[in-house]
Formats: sequence, structure tokens, C-alpha cells
Amino acid sequence: MATSLLPQFIRDNYEVHEWKHACAILKEDFPQEWQDILDLLISFRLKKSWITNPGGSKSQVSGYIDSFFYARGWQEKQFATQVVVDHVSLDTPTHKVDCVKNRIALEIEWNNKDPFFDRDLNNFRLLFDLRAISVGVIITRCDELQDIFKDLGRGSSYGASTTHMSKLLPRIEGGGGAGCPLLVFGISKNLYVEDE
Repeated sequence: MATSLLPQFIRDNYEVHEWKHACAILKEDFPQEWQDILDLLISFRLKKSWITNPGGSKSQVSGYIDSFFYARGWQEKQFATQVVVDHVSLDTPTHKVDCVKNRIALEIEWNNKDPFFDRDLNNFRLLFDLRAISVGVIITRCDELQDIFKDLGRGSSYGASTTHMSKLLPRIEGGGGAGCPLLVFGISKNLYVEDE
């Protein structure tokens, strides 16, 4: 695995998995987007208040990550795609991708229902096949965070059927992303800080 291209801090504080040389593609072909991802991962801390005081329709974790990327020119994007059959065009729009910049697509799956992983991977597969993206990135949480959620009385809100690494890996290993190079990061306990 080329995860050796990642700074030691990221390797020590995130669960990282890579498929189809995603790190090398990002580093060599998309150096600015690579740097944006590294900067986010190095600066991110999981605040206790973000767990104990939920954010409503969007978690404070997702909001922080989105805002970080939007400030650097990334944007939420829905791709307008079509299929043509016998000269008849059929619109087949994709789901919105959380953050897109220069052919790199990034999704944040902090605490959604786990079928959202299927949606993300299918989107990445389709967009890669259509040559609209070169790499798909997912930021989710490590399974070990469940211990913190239970200790804070939030275990039921972060249940077994929500998005976390052990729900994602079997989908990827089963071919969910098809040919799309993928890089996934799991937020670990090491990043947790008590801010209240």
C-alpha cells in the first residue's frame, strides 16, 4: 500500500485503506487537492461537544469538514448525466457529492444509515467510468469510537447500522467502487478531545 505517502500523523491517528493507487494518483496528479486533504486530516479533532450536542440535519463533524473544503474551493456537486438509447436521451443525475474539486470526489459519512456507503460507491464507480472523477475519498469513523459514544450516553444514536469502517470495507472489497481508485479514512479515538 502506498499509504506510506501519508504523513506519520495521519497514519497514527486514522484508519487508512487504499485501492488502485489512490495515494499516488492524488499526490502526483492532483497535488493541491492532495494537500487540502492532508491539511484537513492533520487539523481535525473530534470534539466532545460535537457528540454531546448534535447538530440537527447535518452533524457538526460533517459541517466542519465541509466548511474546511468549501473555503479551499471545493463544492457540493450533483453531476448531470444522460444515457442515450436509440437517439432518446434519458437523464440519470447522480446523487450530490459532498465535496468535489478538479476530478476528486470526497464524501463524509459520519453518522448516516450504512446504505449511504452503497450510494457513495455507486456514484464513484459511475463518475469514474464516465471519466468525470479520478479518485473517490470517504471520511468515516472507526468502530472503536463506539466506546466513547457509549460513555457519553450517545451509543443509541451511533448504532451498529450507521456508517462506520466495518460497514464500508466489505462493500469495497466486494467490488462496490468497481474500477475507481479509492482512499478511505476512519476517524480514531486518538483525535478525540474534551472541549467541555
